[in-house]
Amino acid sequence: MNINDEKNELNLPDYTIENILSAGNWMNERFSDHLKQYALSIQQFKVLRSLRALKGEPANLQTLQAEMVSKNSNTTRLVEKLRLKGFITRFQSEENRRKVEIRITDTGLALLNEIDPSHEVFANSIVSNLNKDEILALNQLLEKIRNN
Repeated sequence: MNINDEKNELNLPDYTIENILSAGNWMNERFSDHLKQYALSIQQFKVLRSLRALKGEPANLQTLQAEMVSKNSNTTRLVEKLRLKGFITRFQSEENRRKVEIRITDTGLALLNEIDPSHEVFANSIVSNLNKDEILALNQLLEKIRNN
């Protein structure tokens, strides 16, 4: 029995779940390996990119949490690690201790500018065997599954 026969005999929803889980793990490993040279985790990279997109405007912990790949991330701890590395500033209001403003620093921007060229190569390598229509279709299907 070849692999295609095995797939046909499998329960398609189970096969789909296994395939998505395998692809997710594969992507997570590749992405983590790509960022190791910069001593960043995927979540830290996402936070820095989110802050850069705000063009100097502050974000709060809830905004950053909403953009996380993993909603289980400890955003407070993640932000503190980035602050200690000098990539972000964290200002806590004296009047309202729950109000926190987080901004990217020039050092954080410089790091992202250093990462950008290799990240573009990395991202293109991930989808290099797909054409534009396939990439769009893949994203539409993944979003459709997530929005179920």
